Amino acid sequence: MMKQLHADVVIIGGGTGGCAAALACAKMGKKVLMTEETDWIGGQLTSQAVPPDEHPWIEQFGCTASYRQFRNRVRDYYSRNFPLTAAARSDLYLNPGNATVSRVAHEPRTALAVLNDMLAPYIHSGTLIVLTRYKCVRAETSGDEVAAVHVRSLDTGDEVVLTAPYFLDATEEGDVLPLAGVEYVTGSESVSQTGEPHALEGEADPQDMQAFTYCFLVDHLEGEDFTIPKPAQYDFWRGYQADFWPDKQLSWMGLVPHTLEPIRYSFFPDGKSFSLWQYRRVIDRSLFAEGTFASDMTIVNWPQNDYWLGSIIDVPEEERIKHLENAKQLSLSLLYWMQTEAPRPDGRYGYPGLRLRKDAVGTEDGLAKSPYIREARRIRAELTVVEQHLSPACRPGLTAEDYPDSVGIGCYRIDLHPSTGLRTYIDVPSLPFQIPLGSLIPVRVNNLLPACKNIGTTHITNGCYRLHPVEWNIGEAAGYLAAYCVEHGVKPREVRNDKQKLEDYQSILVQAGVELKWPSIHAV
Repeated sequence: MMKQLHADVVIIGGGTGGCAAALACAKMGKKVLMTEETDWIGGQLTSQAVPPDEHPWIEQFGCTASYRQFRNRVRDYYSRNFPLTAAARSDLYLNPGNATVSRVAHEPRTALAVLNDMLAPYIHSGTLIVLTRYKCVRAETSGDEVAAVHVRSLDTGDEVVLTAPYFLDATEEGDVLPLAGVEYVTGSESVSQTGEPHALEGEADPQDMQAFTYCFLVDHLEGEDFTIPKPAQYDFWRGYQADFWPDKQLSWMGLVPHTLEPIRYSFFPDGKSFSLWQYRRVIDRSLFAEGTFASDMTIVNWPQNDYWLGSIIDVPEEERIKHLENAKQLSLSLLYWMQTEAPRPDGRYGYPGLRLRKDAVGTEDGLAKSPYIREARRIRAELTVVEQHLSPACRPGLTAEDYPDSVGIGCYRIDLHPSTGLRTYIDVPSLPFQIPLGSLIPVRVNNLLPACKNIGTTHITNGCYRLHPVEWNIGEAAGYLAAYCVEHGVKPREVRNDKQKLEDYQSILVQAGVELKWPSIHAV
């Protein structure tokens, strides 16, 4: 007989949004079951190895209280466990990596430790059960309701049937949506569909999605040789150049995303050019007592290893596997090129002292456990966020759309990486925005909620709703909503469309430290 588990809320996907949702549900006293396909919860923060990418005001406002707690616990992790310099220890805003992209850049395994600690009270009490290395494979539905989701152990092959009044899809690609027959969208909408200034002219293209990336982590020991074996696809990637790119992909050249002007990067900081080494550095050894680290450590999530030669969503399995392998080969080829052929300021070629830190990402091949997915399946929602809601070019008053059903806030530029349709960057300003409850509610299905990047955005607005603090807020809002609905016996769309219920639910969010409105600030 197939094993069956029941909870008040089942969360499929233990990424950044999934963890935030689990915390919210558990805090409301609900029994929660969360699955995760890898053996690391945390998604972007951990298994995808992407340091937090945030807005300029993150230290003062613009995130939920629990996300701020996560950030503070990251700093505390280093303060408690590492010999910091006196100056670093006294820095209230310690940035372990001193990265240019993040004010709290840190190692993926640090985020894993912090998330496990935050969930520990609920796991230990039995309120929350976490099943790692389980993949969703099937869903049972009855009319407009999801009745069960089947997950399969990637270790034993055994299936478990999960049942609950409410299901949250917190998978990185929106995997539950097709299994449960939930209406959804992929890829690029057309101007005729959305009216967005940066949507596609002509027909929509469901397979035109942002590049995904296999990140990896390295340090550098000058004078030593850690050169990896030549990757099987190295010759291809060494010669590859997209029509919209200014040089070979394996080069120090790239594009300034918002101007599309060519830019030459520096590798290590030189005081003149944009340093890729410092870009997503997660350990700045100068912050630690001498000898703690032999080198800085940095995450390679750069323009050079963005993979845009094919989609992995809604394609035949063999095609998906091919593109995942190609993306891995691109990342390994970038490393090999840097170790052997990359031009150096001293006139030499290659940095053989670059060491692939397999231990830091917990894999045998040294690449992140999962690819960094920028764009997933997106539900057809009661309300879809479009560019006109938040672009300063479309907003004469220079404030984003004010949603009365706000469940949180976020801020980031509309930042789209090159796409599988072989289109270049789209990087334009965005006003600080709200997250409308309507974008979390499917047009038909009653008891499934999106809990990460799979809400009702477009290809364009996904570009600013996809970052860490926003995904966390989406997951947290979905978790509190599911718990509220279980407790009061109501449906999510009833909460949105009933003034009193909406106010009751929003008051729970506010009490939990979820900000629903921005103060008056400028576009980014």
